[in-house]
Amino acid sequence: MPTASPFSRLALPAGLLVILAWGLNFPLQKALLAAMGPGGFLCLRFTLMPLLVIGLLLQQHGLHWPRVSRQDAWALARLGLLGQGLHLMLSSFGVHWSTPFSSSVLLACGPIFTLLILRAYGLERLRRAQLVGIVLAVAGALLFMSDKLLAANWRAGGGDLVLLIAAALFSYYTVAAKPLIERHGAVLVMCYASLAATPPVLLYAVPAALQTDWAAITPGLWLGALWAVVGIGFGSWLAWGWVNAQRGVARTAPLIYLMPPIAGLAAWLAGGEQFGTAKLLGATLTLAGVAWAQFAPQASATRQAADAQPPVLD
Repeated sequence: MPTASPFSRLALPAGLLVILAWGLNFPLQKALLAAMGPGGFLCLRFTLMPLLVIGLLLQQHGLHWPRVSRQDAWALARLGLLGQGLHLMLSSFGVHWSTPFSSSVLLACGPIFTLLILRAYGLERLRRAQLVGIVLAVAGALLFMSDKLLAANWRAGGGDLVLLIAAALFSYYTVAAKPLIERHGAVLVMCYASLAATPPVLLYAVPAALQTDWAAITPGLWLGALWAVVGIGFGSWLAWGWVNAQRGVARTAPLIYLMPPIAGLAAWLAGGEQFGTAKLLGATLTLAGVAWAQFAPQASATRQAADAQPPVLD
């Protein structure tokens, strides 16, 4: 049950503001990646994020951070490497190669992968309604990507496929993090996993960042980068967790489907991204299939795991 508080009435407006920020972040991230390259942006992100995480841990626990067992430490390291490090690397390249609207639609497919992973682990049995939603989402995704594939636009088409892999990796994070969160709490798991992901990502990103022409980055882009890392990558995730606590996951999760239309409109206004009939129809079918698979009648454990997944963002 959501936790009642005097601020509960602010949860819905706060959730809508978070969704608005996430939607607008896609064209911003596209511009940042064009200026810095994926390596440069990842280097900046994984330089700033550990400072924010450490600050949060110090604020909550002082110098005495909670201990975890050796088994959980290895699980957190694996979670960080795959669910944060590799996921964020792939999503950065995917957004760089693809378009903001395509990125928002394909990354919203995460709940489908969550359901499939739960099935692969033998934790849940997929019901007929969920299978219908998965088939609809797959058909929509193929239609959505058809213009790029038929035109042999392998860079953009490859970017779309990379985004789907990134979404699948975050779905793995969603499933694998659940028992750790039950033992240690969501904030601690996020912090420790983020710290575990930092060294290997920087090992790749620092040499790539040395090739970036940082002097050419405009002050506006620097402010945008600071917002993308601090506001979106850190602050909005904490805000989303608070909204979930106030409203409950099941009532908050449907707000995520407002994100692709916001990203598409912002990409059209800011960058002139064009949408043909096939792309719009494919996006509609994809999101409808994801929503049907996510919210169709199902076992409670499956619903909780699928509903809990936020959008995958840098």
